[in-house]
Amino acid sequence: MNIYGSTISLLEKGLDFSSAKGKVISQNIANIDTPNYKAKHVSFKEMMHEAQSKPINAYRTNELHFDFASKASQPGIAKYADFRYRQDGNGVDMDKEQADLAANQIYYNALVDRLSSKFNSLQNVIKGGR
Repeated sequence: MNIYGSTISLLEKGLDFSSAKGKVISQNIANIDTPNYKAKHVSFKEMMHEAQSKPINAYRTNELHFDFASKASQPGIAKYADFRYRQDGNGVDMDKEQADLAANQIYYNALVDRLSSKFNSLQNVIKGGR
């Protein structure tokens, strides 16, 4: 029996996306003084495309069959290849990274709040409304 449908699963995916985005933003901020570092970003559209294009898992019965195993990668993470923010080739804009970090934190907190309310309502039902 699925009480919430796919709501919990979708909130989990949203938290995964927000976590990946937070890690990339933190990497960008940590490399603010690294010469020739190119800023990275996480794109939901790219993550969705990669998830849809993943091959199916299958068992190979013959070594001549195609390999179905997926390659490990960081989904949806891309570099701004041609962007230079400073003379040393660094492509990190600190103001943009801080704004992205704040927006991502608000998004993450909203997802956690929604997930918490789902579990609180379930706990309320289990206790019988007391």
